Amino acid sequence: MHYGLALPLSGINGSIEHLVDYACAAEAAGWDGVFLEDYLVYWEGAQVTFDPWLALTAIAMRTSRIRLGITVVPLPVRQPWKVAREAVTLDHLSQGRLILGFGLGDLQDSYFGESSDLKQRGAMLDEGLAVLTGLLSGQPFSYQGTYYQVKPLTFQPAPRQQPRIPIWIGGFWPRRAPARRAARWDGFCPAKLAGDGEDGLLTPGDVAAIRRFLLAERGSLEGFDLVAGGSSPQNPVEARSQVLQFAEAGATWWVEFISPSAKEAAGTLHRIQQGPPR
Repeated sequence: MHYGLALPLSGINGSIEHLVDYACAAEAAGWDGVFLEDYLVYWEGAQVTFDPWLALTAIAMRTSRIRLGITVVPLPVRQPWKVAREAVTLDHLSQGRLILGFGLGDLQDSYFGESSDLKQRGAMLDEGLAVLTGLLSGQPFSYQGTYYQVKPLTFQPAPRQQPRIPIWIGGFWPRRAPARRAARWDGFCPAKLAGDGEDGLLTPGDVAAIRRFLLAERGSLEGFDLVAGGSSPQNPVEARSQVLQFAEAGATWWVEFISPSAKEAAGTLHRIQQGPPR
């Protein structure tokens, strides 16, 4: 099991400097990864928003070990060639520590006229992934699709990580389409679709069901990451007990959600400095 932190894209109490400080504290305390979301307007416009690529670059420059990730890039509303260029640059700057997450994107972030049709977004995501991985191959590449066209070219440099930068897919469970898409890549970072009487929090039972589904789709989960996320108790013993249930269910990563609240900042930093709930 690997242990990560999902840091808020609005910074800590609105401060990007504190966000970077928290990431450095996470590396010093033995966490395995820090992850940012990708929004242009965070949390329905109620929060300050920073750019995840620039924030992760700043973190990369002040750390040496911890993995860096975006969970997830809404690829249907980004240019895949621009994302490819940003990704390969950050992969080199971080000495091969980048993890890329991709998804349809939240409709609540659609302020700029993007399509809200989920089927269309799904098709754009699949085409966008084909374009992005083709460009990141370091080999001659061209593409003619419904949504994207690329004239013959070779993107250089290739990523430091080979055969590619790990790609995780995000999406809601129990919808099957995101999990089926994830099975074709390197990992799945699910959120739970809240139903009647449910709070929308992923449970160990959900993780076990997702693992069974992915195993049926792939035949093997060797080298594949299944990510569970949430908040664990402040008490280290209770935190370990909770996270162990997700590990036993088949999760390979536990990602702790970190609040952007100023009121919780001191307690949050203490929680990070306690280290992961191994």
